[in-house]
Order: sequence, then C-alpha cells, then structure tokens
Amino acid sequence: MRLSLSILLCLSMLSVAVKAQKMKWNQNKVIAHRGAWKKNNLPENSIASLKAAIDLKCYGSEFDVHMTSDGVLVINHDDDYQGLVITTSTFVQLREKKLSNGEDIPTLEEYLKEGRKQQGTRMILEIKDVKGEGQRMLEITDAVVAMVKKLKMQAWMEYISFNYEVLKRVLVLDPKAKVAYLNGEASAVQLKKDGFVGADYHFSVYKKDPEWFSKAHDLGLTLNGWTVNKEEDMKWLLEHHIDLITTNEPELLFEVLKGK
Repeated sequence: MRLSLSILLCLSMLSVAVKAQKMKWNQNKVIAHRGAWKKNNLPENSIASLKAAIDLKCYGSEFDVHMTSDGVLVINHDDDYQGLVITTSTFVQLREKKLSNGEDIPTLEEYLKEGRKQQGTRMILEIKDVKGEGQRMLEITDAVVAMVKKLKMQAWMEYISFNYEVLKRVLVLDPKAKVAYLNGEASAVQLKKDGFVGADYHFSVYKKDPEWFSKAHDLGLTLNGWTVNKEEDMKWLLEHHIDLITTNEPELLFEVLKGK
C-alpha cells in the first residue's frame, strides 16, 4: 500500500510538471498594473481588470495581497478599503462594501482561481508590506504561498514585494519561485546572491544609472520598470533592452511595441 501511494504521488507530481512545461505563456514585455483597468474604467485589482489583462494577452497581471484581522487574504492596493483598514477589519466587514462595478473585494483564492482558467498571462503577486509587523508579514507570506500550492498554481506565479525578508521567505517555502524586489536600493549582485530572478524597480532608478541594464543582464537577472505610463519613458526603457514594463496603460505599451 505504501509503495502504491508513493508511485501515485510521483505520477501526480510528474503530471503537474509536464503540464507546466506545455503552458504557452505570452511572450511580450507588458505587465498590467493592478490589471487592465484604466481604459475601460474598471476597478483596480478587480476580477474584471484581471480578465481584461488576460484578454489583452499581457505577459502578466499585477495585483496586491493583504490579510484581514481574521486571516483572510484579499486583493486591494491600499491598506484601507473604502474607509476600512484591512488589517484591523474582518472579512465580513469588507464584504459589506462593493467595488464600483458591483464586485465584492476578491479573496486571493477567488483571484487565483480566475487566473487558473487560462495559461497565457502570468500572475504577478505583490505581498504588501505592513511596516513594523515583521512576524505578521512572515505569517502572511506563509499563507500566500500555501494558497498558491493548494491551488497548484506555482507555474503561474511571480512574487514581488518592497519587503526583502518576505521574498527570502518565499524562496524558503518554494525554492523554485520567481521573486523580484521592488524597493530600489539592493544591488544586482545582492539580488543574484539571494536567488532573486531580478529587480522590479521604479524606472527612475534605471534612468539615474543606465548601467543597471548591463549589470543585471550580465548576471542573468531580469529588469522590470514600474509604473511607466508615458510613451517617451516606455521607448527609453525599450531602447535600453528592459525585460518587462509594468504600466497602467497596457494598450499604449502594446502600440509602442508594435512601432518599435
């Protein structure tokens, strides 16, 4: 019986690995910031904005994760939701308020299940930093990675955060995870040393030091710039061979890429 269960487990893991290899991810440089919301006046970080990013065939759709006072992981950019501080509010309290399109604030599980319906757009998950709450941040990180594993969505995921220790924790929990740092001060050498896939810095960091491109690429790191909404900034980054661009204007970036 033990042998049979072991064989079944191995076959299951092999099946997941083979499926991941067959996925056809979109090959472009466009990450929709909080989903593709702006053009169609959708709520940021909504299921609708995620679907819009998928319909555009973006490389990725970025979204932000918080945890309620009763331990529910929810998707929202700011630390408050319509006047309610997420970390001190219950999930039921948050659900009493609707997004502008009538949706409820999504849970991480709901959001990931929607993303799992397709195999083209990656899910760029930002674990939001709660200042001065180191232990809670590790608890949130553990819960986030556990949810991703529960839904078998490792192949879809890339993790970002302004909290360096959170990203190191992700790699402890899932050594094969792709993580990129947001804050802008860590060197390419440090990111490489700690096993990060790359830097995800505000584009002004690269403009101040264009050598970032050669330093990172020589080390095999990827570079993403955020949040890039003007055509001239997009073109400058593309001329310097940026790998990815996070933008509130994914439609514009696609047009710029066409004319490149």
